[in-house]
Amino acid sequence: MEHLTSDTFKTKVFNYETNKEWKFEGTNPCIIDFYADWCGPCKMVAPIMEELSQEYKGKVDIYKVDTEDQQELAAIFGISSIPSILFVPKEGQPQMATGALPKEAFVEIITEELLK
Repeated sequence: MEHLTSDTFKTKVFNYETNKEWKFEGTNPCIIDFYADWCGPCKMVAPIMEELSQEYKGKVDIYKVDTEDQQELAAIFGISSIPSILFVPKEGQPQMATGALPKEAFVEIITEELLK
């Protein structure tokens, strides 16, 4: 599982400096966990993300963005509550979910939206 900065985000997910419209730069669909170290619900999601990154290795990339450290990325996506989870399919628009989702919800979104 990789922590993204604004620079790595631009090469692996979306280059918001050159594109106005959404254009996915990655090779696999991905999930981006916008979190902060002080956030209780974020700590509940962290082990789920770790499990998903192992279970879907090579199929779905799992990234984390520290909203305290990467305020520019948080602002671009209008993150107002955390955890906020961005589900990014290879084609089509990404979808945002907020709150500490159970693992089953992640699996459902991965199978129905990201790996279809």
